[in-house]
Amino acid sequence: MSERVSLQPVDAANVTILVDNSIDLLLSSSEVAQRPRVAYDMWEREREQLIAEHGLSLLLTIEREGHSASLIYDAGLGRKTALHNMDILQVRLPDLRTIVMSHGHSDHHGGLEGMIRRVGARGMPLVIHPEAWRDRKIVFPTGAELHLPPPSPQDLEREGVAITEERQPSLLIDGTVLVTGQVERVTDFEKGFPLNYARLDGSWEPDPWIWDDQAVVVNLKGKGLVVLSGCSHAGAINVLHQAQRLTGEDRVHAFVGGMHLTGGIFEPLMPRTLDELARISPRWLVPGHCTGWKATHEISRRFPEAYVQSSVGTQLQFA
Repeated sequence: MSERVSLQPVDAANVTILVDNSIDLLLSSSEVAQRPRVAYDMWEREREQLIAEHGLSLLLTIEREGHSASLIYDAGLGRKTALHNMDILQVRLPDLRTIVMSHGHSDHHGGLEGMIRRVGARGMPLVIHPEAWRDRKIVFPTGAELHLPPPSPQDLEREGVAITEERQPSLLIDGTVLVTGQVERVTDFEKGFPLNYARLDGSWEPDPWIWDDQAVVVNLKGKGLVVLSGCSHAGAINVLHQAQRLTGEDRVHAFVGGMHLTGGIFEPLMPRTLDELARISPRWLVPGHCTGWKATHEISRRFPEAYVQSSVGTQLQFA
């Protein structure tokens, strides 16, 4: 079991959704969700549009004692999708400090090399679990296969990235951001992804646990944890328990990202997952990416005061 870390509290945590599975140009802003003005402008004249895809990329900006710093969590699937959306949103990254990969599936790292070139990331730390380099595929019950190639360490090193491989938790940005590292599996119902395979020693072997799955956590002063999760292959509840256990903070202010509750294997986990979410009681829930439409609708129905619809270009403001 990992030892507790000393996570420094922050005054604000803003999360910009650079890439996600969906976009709704007609969403209105709310207490925590600032919808992009550019979306309205698109109706008035021809211009480039924000793009949604089956991928995830989040920009986290924290504020503490009058200073701000940012990190990028995942980079989407397409080589240029995140960059395109950053341009449309006029996102600038003068205070970018690091990049974190949630895991090695290609819908989370496909845009990584282009993003690194754009931000001038020579010497930029890239935090990644050592098993994220595994070549993987999903084998469906029908026999169909989906290849999920890993990121290329050689290509990243050529771009000048300072790769940091870490299984254990990491503290970043002066101790204000926690990368959970390998998530401990403590629930009795989150059993991994049985369709996932990895190429090991030249042959394809079952790889259901996807141990490289890791989340990003900040502690919002006086309110609790803000947890970003790419796919929650460890299980969304395991991810939240890991964040609580490492920090010693039981309050969860927000969860943002994928819960992987889509499809026939994972939909039966929805009742237990939602019951456990009710016990943890996050103030805000922003499920996206691989959560699935059934689970998303159930979350919105059961937690109407906490639910926030994810959409590309949204800035979530937790302060």
